[in-house]
Amino acid sequence: MIRKDYILKMIEMLGELITAILSLIKKGNYGQANKALENAYQQFLQEDAAYFRILPMDKITSTLLQNHNYTHQHLEILAELFRLEAKINEARGQKDLCQEFAQKARLLFEYVDKAYRTYSEDRNNKIKELERMGK
Repeated sequence: MIRKDYILKMIEMLGELITAILSLIKKGNYGQANKALENAYQQFLQEDAAYFRILPMDKITSTLLQNHNYTHQHLEILAELFRLEAKINEARGQKDLCQEFAQKARLLFEYVDKAYRTYSEDRNNKIKELERMGK
């Protein structure tokens, strides 16, 4: 029961963080949004953002699942953080970085979608959004 409560609390915290970062992006406070995002990598995944940013797209899932014992929940959190990276870069007009993070986030969301084997409209909407951003 404790583990389940902890996971639910983390999901709630992530949702609040996503809302706050999206609000900062909308207001044009990209520096603050980026700082909050940097903290989120450390808080939720216990690694510096730089570590995840340099992972090659074709090795993200295998590296994290095999070498770091991450779970599918960790990958979904990382997908959310990459989605926020894409949104920040899109708002800043940095198309190449936006596309890179959108593609990484989409890859992770699709992987998680297959692993969970359950339909999630929210996840599918995010995948569609990332397809648009990744072009």
